[in-house]
Amino acid sequence: MEHIFFKGQVLWSMIDANRHLRHSAYSDLCTQARNNLMVELGLSVNECAAYGVAPILFREETIFHKEVKMDEEVFIAVEMTKHNRQNNRFSITHFVYKANGTKCATVNVDGAWFNLETRKLTALPEIVAALINKIPKNENFVEE
Repeated sequence: MEHIFFKGQVLWSMIDANRHLRHSAYSDLCTQARNNLMVELGLSVNECAAYGVAPILFREETIFHKEVKMDEEVFIAVEMTKHNRQNNRFSITHFVYKANGTKCATVNVDGAWFNLETRKLTALPEIVAALINKIPKNENFVEE
């Protein structure tokens, strides 16, 4: 397991009627993993706002592999799979693992950068673009 940006216990509030991690909890955990990655890069929510930008998502897909139960520990890896420098669109894949290394889910998101003032898609300031290049890349990464 590489590029881990979240480690945590599955809580009671994350469980569904089948007594396993509910589908929307995967999204919440992956969002936190992406946030942790951004903070590590020096691009917290507040720092992005200071530059006038924020990431937005257009699509999210979860592929379930193995169930995760309450009190289990999960690890989430984050890797960029695609980046288009021209319009600053990106794709990120998250891998959700149990502590023993079993892959439980793959979560794919597609997004872009949003100007907080104009409320439209935007190019990134150079300093932010340089930091984004530090995001771990998937072995199948594509630069457009």
